[in-house]
Amino acid sequence: MSHDGLFTGNELFRKSYCRAHEKEFLELAKKGQNPKALYIGCSDSRVIPDMMTNSAPGDLFVVRNVGNFVAPYSPSEDFHSTASAIEYAVSILEVKHIIVCGHTQCGAIEAIHDKSELNSEELIHTRKWLTLGEQPKKQAILALGRDADRETLLRLTEKLSVISQIENLLTYPSVKKRVDAEEIQLHGWIYNIATGEVDYYNPETLYFEPLSSLKIEE
Repeated sequence: MSHDGLFTGNELFRKSYCRAHEKEFLELAKKGQNPKALYIGCSDSRVIPDMMTNSAPGDLFVVRNVGNFVAPYSPSEDFHSTASAIEYAVSILEVKHIIVCGHTQCGAIEAIHDKSELNSEELIHTRKWLTLGEQPKKQAILALGRDADRETLLRLTEKLSVISQIENLLTYPSVKKRVDAEEIQLHGWIYNIATGEVDYYNPETLYFEPLSSLKIEE
């Protein structure tokens, strides 16, 4: 999309969607946000959280990063972007759900399996960040073997990575406390870019199953 397309797109948004939902936008501006869920997803431009969930403005508190990773909790006072979003969503906004959403054909997962793209000196932070996917990579190789079909290996790594990030979420004291008190529910999703379908991780069956079969409490 050209720069002109972005500018005219905003003009169309203001004149169509905003006007049609003027009351809702005014309410959001006056009363602030009260999102239902924290959505932790990948920065991939093909994955659009509001569109894939048919959510309205104010429904989702969204944080996106390369690979939809969650670094384990660290008490250090450094620049922790994703951790800051988690803390704010849980402790200030008091969300009831946290969704970690991975997706098919994930470039981050591919890079973990083929690190040749990460050799550039310009990717120092990316190389470090992607180490958060090393554990699910090793688990996938252990389950399927190093000679496994590449696409099968990538798809399994994407799923195992979602589970790994949920485990990392539970290292955050504020999250663990609320999960134990049944005040927050954690969800692991995989979004299929080609079909738009979402599968969720069922901890009882240990499989990813169609989201359409799941009843989520409000």
